[in-house]
Amino acid sequence: MSQNTPSSSPSSAPSNAQPGTRRKLLVRMAAVVAIGCIAWGAYEWLVASHYENTDNAYVQGNLVQITPQTTGTVEAIMADETDFVQAGHALIKLDPADARVAYQQAEADLAQAVRQVRTLFVNNGSLSAQVTLREAEAARASNDVARATEDLRRRQSLSGNGAVSQEELEHTRSQLEAARAALASARAATQSAREQLQSNRSYTEGIDVASHPSVQAAAARLRQAYLAVQRSALIAPVDGFVAKRSVQVGQRVAPGAQLMTVVPLNQLWVDANFKENQLRGLRIGQPVKLTADLYGSKVEYDGQVAGLGMGTGAAFSLLPAQNATGNWIKVVQRVPVRITLDAAQLAEHPLRVGLSMDVTVDIAQQDGKLLADAPRAEPLVQTEVYAVQEQGADEAIAKVIAANVGKPLAAATRGSAAAARGTLM
Repeated sequence: MSQNTPSSSPSSAPSNAQPGTRRKLLVRMAAVVAIGCIAWGAYEWLVASHYENTDNAYVQGNLVQITPQTTGTVEAIMADETDFVQAGHALIKLDPADARVAYQQAEADLAQAVRQVRTLFVNNGSLSAQVTLREAEAARASNDVARATEDLRRRQSLSGNGAVSQEELEHTRSQLEAARAALASARAATQSAREQLQSNRSYTEGIDVASHPSVQAAAARLRQAYLAVQRSALIAPVDGFVAKRSVQVGQRVAPGAQLMTVVPLNQLWVDANFKENQLRGLRIGQPVKLTADLYGSKVEYDGQVAGLGMGTGAAFSLLPAQNATGNWIKVVQRVPVRITLDAAQLAEHPLRVGLSMDVTVDIAQQDGKLLADAPRAEPLVQTEVYAVQEQGADEAIAKVIAANVGKPLAAATRGSAAAARGTLM
């Protein structure tokens, strides 16, 4: 027994120590888990609760459709997909033959209208002379009536003593009646001449040739024909890159047909689709950090919440859900949130429409608004390229008017180009 005692003592020590070691290990693991939970809770409370993020976000931008304003046949295509174009650059040229014929016809119509109105001004002088002539004839007829009346009075005074025969007295009375009829006719002719002069003056009073309504109507038709010639070349309204070209040479196109698209890559934004329960902390103006799958986490964009959508994607879909019919399963809805991008960063690292983005919004700032409360003060996007097309129309109209107004009326119609420009614009 004394020999077995030393050998049994070492084996019993590990068996007694194993439960204690396991207990210590479990305590340590529980402590680590507790510390981890506390750290996670602290992180959620102090950091993560101040941010909302989503990877359901995509780059959006203005897709400027290039459509003709007149009917025509495609004569040349000046830009293809992926080409960069500047505002005012010709993209497509249509055959201008029909537009030029219409322009020449409008020129002739304007020239004819100017000459017809010029005739109205000239007629004022001739009709005024007619009035003077008729007034003179009426005055002469009035004198004839006075003379015939005096002759009849004298003969009537002599008819009592037989110095004047009855036949001569009747003849004098007939002359008086004829003079009175001639006076009435002269007065009617004078009144008619005055009315003709007044009628002609109503077409010319207070205006010159260039500002006459008939000339303005013809000038408007010439302006329309001029624009049709200019619009035979389809120009880019903004700077951007060409995409979705579908037009071909020789194709007959009509107004409104989509021929190609210009995408201005400096006018991009991000639509981030957040869940319903993520919207409660979002406000306009909150800062945003974004990364694109195109560049990865090495490139980070700075953005800002510009506004929250007015409905969920399902509400504005082509076939909205009919939740009031059949079996119903609740699906968490998403609302698009528009985020603007920093222009300098966008120029340094260009994006494309439709690219995926990871979005993280700092919602610590809660002083912003949920909805915009004032209308936009300035245009969101604006172009001046179409106004340039009309600039030459005023010069063309003034040139036709000056060529047909005539030298006698040159002084009266001085400044007609300015008058036409002011009344037609």
